[in-house]
Amino acid sequence: MHYTNEIQSMCPIQRGDLHASSPIPVEGRMINPKEVIAISGLSHGVGACAPQQGAAKLTLNVKQGIIEEVLIETIGCSGMTQSAAMASEILTGKTILEAMNTDLVCDAINVAMREIFLQFTYGRTQSAFSDGGLEVGEALEDLGQTLRSQVGTSYSTRAKGVRYMEIAEGYVTKMGLSVTNT
Repeated sequence: MHYTNEIQSMCPIQRGDLHASSPIPVEGRMINPKEVIAISGLSHGVGACAPQQGAAKLTLNVKQGIIEEVLIETIGCSGMTQSAAMASEILTGKTILEAMNTDLVCDAINVAMREIFLQFTYGRTQSAFSDGGLEVGEALEDLGQTLRSQVGTSYSTRAKGVRYMEIAEGYVTKMGLSVTNT
């Protein structure tokens, strides 16, 4: 390692006790991770793309540093859906650090990866305090019985009113309409 002349001319000063990093919660245990294999958990990250044309929600289930389960939900451009298909193929089997350094093509998915990486490294996963974590397959449970994302699409115009095009889990099951002379 090379040091500048200023640093080389300084006299060394003894530090006090070496204080370890703060422990983080990982699947019901408090740990001081030194290696990526110490990281486990299930969590979500959400990101938007630079031109604000869409968003992606990324769910990862990581066990001993390795991504075992990936769920990617997107809303936006068609390129995002293509990127999601590619990302879901390549992320499983990678470490969380490898995944962070993988170009996932879509800005929204890359931002979601950054956000979820922060959650894992700071011990803020959904399963941080779950003894033993969550089983592989739990991300799929988020989709419910229909194995579909929780999508709610409503559309409205001032002239014709609201249309409930798709509301998840049947929140709007009937519309009461009255006949008017317009």
